[in-house]
Amino acid sequence: MDLQNRINILVELGEFMLSEEASWKEAKTRAFQHNAWFIPDFINLSVSRIAERFLQKDLLEKWTSDYQIPEWENTPKKIGIVMAGNIPLVGFHDFLCCFINGHDPVIKPSSRDAWLFPEILKFLNKKNPATDQILVSPMLKGMDAYIATGSNNSARYFDYYFGKYPSLIRRNRTSIAVLEGNETAEELEKLADDVFLYFGLGCRNVTQIHVPENYDFVPLLSTFRKYQWMADHHKYKNNYDYRLSLAILNRLPYMTNDCLLMLENDSPFSPIAVLHYTYYKDIKDSIPSENNENLQCIVGRQHLPFGESQHPELSDYADGTDTMKFLRSL
Repeated sequence: MDLQNRINILVELGEFMLSEEASWKEAKTRAFQHNAWFIPDFINLSVSRIAERFLQKDLLEKWTSDYQIPEWENTPKKIGIVMAGNIPLVGFHDFLCCFINGHDPVIKPSSRDAWLFPEILKFLNKKNPATDQILVSPMLKGMDAYIATGSNNSARYFDYYFGKYPSLIRRNRTSIAVLEGNETAEELEKLADDVFLYFGLGCRNVTQIHVPENYDFVPLLSTFRKYQWMADHHKYKNNYDYRLSLAILNRLPYMTNDCLLMLENDSPFSPIAVLHYTYYKDIKDSIPSENNENLQCIVGRQHLPFGESQHPELSDYADGTDTMKFLRSL
């Protein structure tokens, strides 16, 4: 397929993903039945953002024009992709980068997200037989290059198995927010989305806030009750109860609105149902480096706008590493 055909198929895929096609609805239902974290609202949210922010003709043409992708790719490479499973279709962008470059992705989905991508692949095969080189496989041997996403622990194994090949290996990342103390109710409501969407499981979720000394947490905790319904989700509630028990047993000062536990902690990484906070004296001293290897996003008035952390664009690459440049270099 030439580049324009690949773009056209992706546009059709976006329309399919927004459709009420019976097979697609069934795949989404099975994804939720298999993984209780993948509630229908969050599956649909992830799907709609992929379709609306990635799979639009004008966006794809503008994005690809920045990389001078040839109309025909004469020497496609086999790219092994190990996908994470923390949020629905979290590895889709890696697949998209491979496909748009004319390479042949071989995908190992996470066991936590094993239903959605195979249905996408069925659609692509139906539209164009040339896509039969895109495979879903439990083993990734003999690839030309690898893209693997996982925890810091799994990254050691990825390094061991894939390190001798061209590879992108991604580790734990998270996101933070820097507050000035005079945020509006609307900004705090958008920050709630940054914290709670996908139950806080994504690397783009805010897991720590930086606040000025003597910050008033009452408006923030009140606004965050927007997600009070999460306290009725059994897996989320189990995590909340466990972390609250630990805080009480260890006599840690904490704040809560019954759906989120807030603890003072310098670590940007926080467990499910917990939001860390840390104080600053001067906001200039509170801003971490944009190149901090632990951070995916920094949210705030001087950074990524509130509410935008879960709205990545085509050019927002995981870990700040340009996946397209990596693939073009092979």
